[in-house]
Amino acid sequence: MTGETQQAAGSGGRRRRPTVIAALLLALGAALLWGSSRMTWVTAVSSDGLGLDRVDDLEGGRWAAALTPLALVLIAAVAAVFAVRGLALRLVSLVVAAVAVAVAVPAVNLLAGGADPDVAAGVAELPDRASVTAVDVHPLPAVLVLVGAVVVLAAAVTLWRTPREQAGLSSKYDAPAARREAATRRAENDEPLSERGLWDALDAGEDPTDDDGKGDSGTRR
Repeated sequence: MTGETQQAAGSGGRRRRPTVIAALLLALGAALLWGSSRMTWVTAVSSDGLGLDRVDDLEGGRWAAALTPLALVLIAAVAAVFAVRGLALRLVSLVVAAVAVAVAVPAVNLLAGGADPDVAAGVAELPDRASVTAVDVHPLPAVLVLVGAVVVLAAAVTLWRTPREQAGLSSKYDAPAARREAATRRAENDEPLSERGLWDALDAGEDPTDDDGKGDSGTRR
């Protein structure tokens, strides 16, 4: 029994592996986005004609204001991937993919087109009399965001391709009816049962000790 229990536990771990991988990717993506939001994306130099030039370091949280909220969305998605299955999991994967695209847009624009002085003036909240005389782009934070977007997109693909039976938490968190259904399916497929699975099989009216299945009708309530 011990060997079968260990085998079943290992099988359960393999079944939950896609969910765990997706959660780790989401956490890594959220960390990259949050870290980039704390770094300087653009340095703007401005002058109002009255005094010394003003220098503003514009962090990612200001230049791309959606970074921090979207990082929080990814953290919420980590919890969601362990709580939902089926169609709901597909919807989570679509939201995650949308987040990947949304965070990549400002990074690509900055790296490809540079920083617009007018946009820099607005982000820095300069007075009307001041004008931006120079902008300096810091590419590293934008590159980190692109890496994070790729990681998040990989998480979305993993979630989309995760079969229903490999999603969510361990079966011990399922509703009793769902556990009974899973126990019946395992009995029909002659899969090894864990200790929890044995109790679920009994609760479903199956005799887990009957190899020939003849005791099924006799034990069914």
